[in-house]
Amino acid sequence: MIRQSWLRSATHVDLHPPAPAPRIRGLPARPQQLGLDLRRAAVVVIDMQNDFCHPEGWLGSLGVDVSGPRAAIEPCRALTESARAADIPVVWLNWGNRPDRANLPANVVHVYDPDGSGGGIGDAVGRSDAVLTAGSWGAAVVDELTVAEDDIQVAKYRMSGFFDTELDSVLRLRGVDTLLFAGVNADQCVLSTLSDAACLGYNTVLVEGAATTSSPAFCLEATVYNVRQCFGFTAAWRDVVAMLEESDV
Repeated sequence: MIRQSWLRSATHVDLHPPAPAPRIRGLPARPQQLGLDLRRAAVVVIDMQNDFCHPEGWLGSLGVDVSGPRAAIEPCRALTESARAADIPVVWLNWGNRPDRANLPANVVHVYDPDGSGGGIGDAVGRSDAVLTAGSWGAAVVDELTVAEDDIQVAKYRMSGFFDTELDSVLRLRGVDTLLFAGVNADQCVLSTLSDAACLGYNTVLVEGAATTSSPAFCLEATVYNVRQCFGFTAAWRDVVAMLEESDV
């Protein structure tokens, strides 16, 4: 990681102190093999929250099969642990809405409560006392995953984690230009954030197996196709973990 910093004294400020040497790694990926600098990379884990991944959370209580989201738990655990060991930032990007939903437009409210009968963002559903609301059980990361003290947590309020959040500035101030994406749902919030990242100039990699969905299989297939075709690259989660665990030469 190359954190933006100045070297300061009473008489001089160095705006560009010497940067550490790059940590270049090779990664098997599609449509092409990749070479990337670990000092400029971050792992972004999206929406691995109880409301999406726990059987008693919001989706599970509505009868949605959450086996897809839960399949990402172990890959995300391995990915985040390997990233920390390699001194790569881990960013947890989660829905964390205001209780009053004051900054949510009608189209976002509609997605989660299409007929206005309730059961959407901020409502009590199943074990979730306030769906996807900051500080609630439903908005917490599942117990199987650990949010470490030095990890970065960013709340989001749209499918894309870049809109109306500090995510872009947090990443740029750390010198990050390459993002490894994991989490759920791969075809919705993960893809929305990844495509925005690509439009903002970031290098994007979808970590297959660590990015899953509760949607039908064709949705994930289309997502993988579009990432490779339009926005960046895909790589298997075990290959990413192996890359992160390589020793510095």
